[in-house]
This record gives sequence, structure tokens and C-alpha cells, in this order.
Amino acid sequence: MKEKNLLADNHSKSLEELTKEINEIIKKLENEKNLENSLDEYQKLIKLNNILEKKFQKKGKNISQNTKQKINNIVVSKNEK
Repeated sequence: MKEKNLLADNHSKSLEELTKEINEIIKKLENEKNLENSLDEYQKLIKLNNILEKKFQKKGKNISQNTKQKINNIVVSKNEK
């Protein structure tokens, strides 16, 4: 599978799936004796980490927006009373 396809597949994965995949790569890298053989895995790990970080930022932003909207709704309903 090409790299772009892999990245597209990873963007559609959940945070849990990405975390599981990252943990599997880390275990694999920890067991590897020759680090030169692991360059591709390290690069994949970095890309997955970047995707995971962006997903966390997006989730955090959504939570913040939802919380702000709920607070505004509460304030509006109190002012109407």
C-alpha cells in the first residue's frame, strides 16, 4: 500500500485505534537490535503521532466549543426567567 493511502487510512481511524497501532510499533522498535533496520518504522511512528496530535487538538476544540455553547444556553435561559 502506498504511503498516501496509509495516511488516508490512518486519518479515518479513531484515537484508540491510532494509539493501539503506535503502541505496537513502539514494542516492535524496543525489541529491534539494529536500529538502522527500523528507520521506516520510526518515520511511520512520527507520522502517526502527528495525526494523533491533530485529532486530539480537534477533539479538544470541539469539546471547548460545545462547553461554551452550553454555558451560553444556560446564561440565556437564566436571563429569560
